[in-house]
Amino acid sequence: MLYLLSELSGTLTPLNVFRYITFRTGGALFTAGFFVFWFGPWIISLLRIRQGKGQPIREDGPASHLTKRGTPTMGGLMILAGAIVSVLLWANPRNHYVWVTLAVTLGFGAIGFYDDYLKVTKQSHKGFSGKFRLLLEFAIAGAACLLISIYSPVSLQNQLAFPVFKDALLNLGWFWVPFAAFVIVGAGNAVNITDGLDGLAIVPVMIACGTFGIIAYLVGNSFTAGYLQVNYVRDTGELAVVCGAVIGAGLGFLWFNAPPAQIFMGDTGSLALGGLLGSIAVAAKHEIVLAIVGGLFVLEILSVIIQVASFKLTGKRVFRMAPIHHHFEQKGWKEPQVVIRFWIIAVILALVGLATLKLR
Repeated sequence: MLYLLSELSGTLTPLNVFRYITFRTGGALFTAGFFVFWFGPWIISLLRIRQGKGQPIREDGPASHLTKRGTPTMGGLMILAGAIVSVLLWANPRNHYVWVTLAVTLGFGAIGFYDDYLKVTKQSHKGFSGKFRLLLEFAIAGAACLLISIYSPVSLQNQLAFPVFKDALLNLGWFWVPFAAFVIVGAGNAVNITDGLDGLAIVPVMIACGTFGIIAYLVGNSFTAGYLQVNYVRDTGELAVVCGAVIGAGLGFLWFNAPPAQIFMGDTGSLALGGLLGSIAVAAKHEIVLAIVGGLFVLEILSVIIQVASFKLTGKRVFRMAPIHHHFEQKGWKEPQVVIRFWIIAVILALVGLATLKLR
């Protein structure tokens, strides 16, 4: 909206500053943060009244978590509301990638919301059918990837780019769409699995968003893409504004989610934010780098897969409890120790991911 206003204002006015992606990214960050700070208490009060007992707590989980009974969930509504309002205000509405990313975010958020709703109303950890949920996720992600493929430069359509190697491209052909959809669905569910402790998921998400905001901006600029010898993907720079909005909304949410949490993110937020990260990585042709930057999320979901596979095949568990953050809790780590140490890991992985831009 503000971008269009600057275009209509002519070329010699102060409003021209709205054309700069960096300025609008900062504006999106502060707008989303202010929105969540301002409306957060009201949203939390409303959800607490509506939900009554709040999110059900696992009886077989760490004993310290039982004190969290009654905490409302669906805090992702705060994040999504702040981020979307901010994106609509600051991003270029003519940019295809922005709309595709928002569609994935809202679609995944709707799936997560329905799952949270069932859990709260039934006071059970079981939402709706896992297979049907994955089917819906793949349908949304597949449609988004098909559009991304159409909007991508012809030379990069259906191509998988490799970090470090500047000219390495693998033509996946028709298989690229299901592969890219798998990246988005995997990212959504990996962040969802990570969201198990106060503040554990939202900070790594913000770190990953900050990283991919930089990547999207550099990849979407022909000069910087040429200098860094990365694949130039026109118009992806606008996704930096989306990342800025998520960081701002995430900061606002963290204010209320910091231990002891006043509200949980729920599947509403974690699934949506993971899908957003996946769609940005796919659009910017940095799918593999997402596995590095989001390595913490990968570790979390792998711990669950390994635990389930090991128990079914051998009857033995590899971890004391999965996901892996609960494993460390069972080993005696306090919740703040687990959270802060995992944040440190997320920062290190983000720096490694950024380093791949220069190592060519």
